This record gives sequence, C-alpha cells and structure tokens, in this order.
Amino acid sequence: MAAAPPVVVSSERGLAQEIVSGKHQWRADEPAPFGTDTGPSPYELLLASLGACTSMTLRMYAQNKGMDLQRITVRLQHSRIHAEDCADCETKEGFVDRIDREIELSGNLDEAQKLRLLEIAERCPLHRTLKSGLHIQTTVV
Repeated sequence: MAAAPPVVVSSERGLAQEIVSGKHQWRADEPAPFGTDTGPSPYELLLASLGACTSMTLRMYAQNKGMDLQRITVRLQHSRIHAEDCADCETKEGFVDRIDREIELSGNLDEAQKLRLLEIAERCPLHRTLKSGLHIQTTVV
C-alpha cells in the first residue's frame, strides 16, 4: 500500500493557514478578532474529521450488512470541562477536553440495528486514534 501524501500547512503572516493534501487545498483560520475568519478553526477541522470518519464508517458497515440507512447526520461540539465534573475520566484535576457527538440516523432501521450502528461508531478509526492517546514526534528542519 502506497503511503498517503503528507499534509502541508503553511502561513506567511497572521493566523490564516494554507493547507494542501495531494490535489486538495483549503484554509484554516481563527475568528476575529484573533484571525480573519477565512476558514474553520483547528478544532472545527478536528471535529469535521471525526464526524466524517464516523459517517463513513457507519455508511460502509450499513452497506456491507444490507441495512436501509438513508441519511447520517453527525453533530459535534468541543468543550473544556473541569475534570471533577467528568464521571468517566481517569484524572480528576484540572481540565479535560470533551467532544460531544450526536448521531442522527434516518432510514428503515429497527432498534437493534440502531444500537449496533452506535457500537460501530465507537470503532471509527479516527475515534480510536483520539481515544488511544497519540505520540507526536516533532522535528525542526
């Protein structure tokens, strides 16, 4: 399997970023007054990635199982909460990042199929990556 091309992010001034991945180009930025709001923020891009991966994973599973899944809508929101307010967090000090993910499924699905799709959403590759913890290696060239 060939390696995916690198994602390249560059900026000449300000917070607006040019992003290139293969033949695709887009921007990221921060809203005013910090940025110029020419693209989604980094957290919005992260949420969009998780939402897209979730929806794709559900679609592939439903097609493979012959489920009548018509439409998938994934709504996501990021927040930082007090660790002490998080019932299922390991740490109880400081703040933790939290993503709330709501999945709306349309189609001729029974309750068992909906529950199975909820389980499959937890297996989305990006979801698993985010939950497992990351090791990011950084070098300056």
